[in-house]
Amino acid sequence: MCEKQCRDENGFKCHCASEAHQRQMALFAESSDKYLNNFSKEFQDDFVKLLARRYGTRRVHANLVYQEYISDRNHLHMNATHWNSLTEFAMHLGKQGICEVEETPKGWFIKWIDRSPETLRKQEAIKKQERLERSEEERAEKLLKEQIEKAKEVAANAEAEYTELKREGEGEPIKLQLKTLAPTKMAFKKPEPKKLNALAMASKKAAEGSKPSLAGPGSSSSSGAPMGGGASSGLGSAGGSKLSAAELIIKEEMDRKRKAPAGFSRPDDKRRR
Repeated sequence: MCEKQCRDENGFKCHCASEAHQRQMALFAESSDKYLNNFSKEFQDDFVKLLARRYGTRRVHANLVYQEYISDRNHLHMNATHWNSLTEFAMHLGKQGICEVEETPKGWFIKWIDRSPETLRKQEAIKKQERLERSEEERAEKLLKEQIEKAKEVAANAEAEYTELKREGEGEPIKLQLKTLAPTKMAFKKPEPKKLNALAMASKKAAEGSKPSLAGPGSSSSSGAPMGGGASSGLGSAGGSKLSAAELIIKEEMDRKRKAPAGFSRPDDKRRR
């Protein structure tokens, strides 16, 4: 109430007996709750400001912060507040959600919780991003499960369509018969003799007819044609000269025409006409 720092115990006794102190105590007695609430709020605000400015959101021992707080000679004493000890004050900070409080064998540790608007916006953005990622993961997991279910259904349908292969005589051994193919014989054909055309045959006959015969003048040649060139041939020279191949062919054609019956016409004649 007096906001006075006493040097020692004797000074404190002298101050308590003074008239100024008695007057302040009378004011306090009239509205004690008002003064206690104001002093408690001021102490808490100053303590939390020091904690946030000096240590931030780090975990720190509560007594370390309090010793740094009372090092200021103008600080407000804890005996002017609702709390009688530092433990009770630390538990109050934890209940109000101002700090994270943890009790250990070494004492009470506190950690300030930043609740500034900027920090809250950042935390909200982080939470929103986490929710989106979580929803995407859940969607992907759901899609994967659906695909697995479809694959199982397809596999079940495929197993239902195919039947198991069973052999009737299970005791009988399986016999395999392999047939060997006999070697095939290749048939070789002899080359056919070349056929001579009509002009070559006529030349050959003329050459054979031109050979001298050992028989008399009245005998015939091997071809059956008379050697001489009389009136029957109508061709050749008067002195019995050799016939050429073309003349021999013409002669044979004329002989065929004479031997053919009357009224018979050959296809060759029609073609020539």
